[in-house]
Amino acid sequence: MNARGFTLLELLVVMAIIGLVLAVIPGFLIRDQPALELERAARQVGDGLRQTRSDAMVSNRERVFAIDVEARTFRPGQGHPLQQLEPGLEVGLLTARGELMNAQQGRIRFFPDGSSTGGRITLQQGGLGAAVAVDWLTGMVTIDGPGA
Repeated sequence: MNARGFTLLELLVVMAIIGLVLAVIPGFLIRDQPALELERAARQVGDGLRQTRSDAMVSNRERVFAIDVEARTFRPGQGHPLQQLEPGLEVGLLTARGELMNAQQGRIRFFPDGSSTGGRITLQQGGLGAAVAVDWLTGMVTIDGPGA
């Protein structure tokens, strides 16, 4: 008589393979965690800059994106809430000299025509880095780094 089906040994081998795969996958996810956090922070800053630019163009008035690199906070224009970046992040700011308020705080100003004073915000975490740049002529925001 020919019985169809799987032997106990075959089932055990398949279950062992599935167990190994499930044991390895979290290691890959944890290893990429700093890159994901850095990407999320870069997108958060980029979105804030774009929102400030959009507000300036819609309201036909200058709008200011303010950032505190030591506290890792920023405010995307007037009337918007202060936003906090991840605690382990190192934040840097390169902007026009006239837009520096002190060593820790600065601004990027957007004008009604979409242009800006320009600048670059750098983010670093766990040996990885990303940069959010604002073109002074066009006011366009670009993100360079993990996930960009």
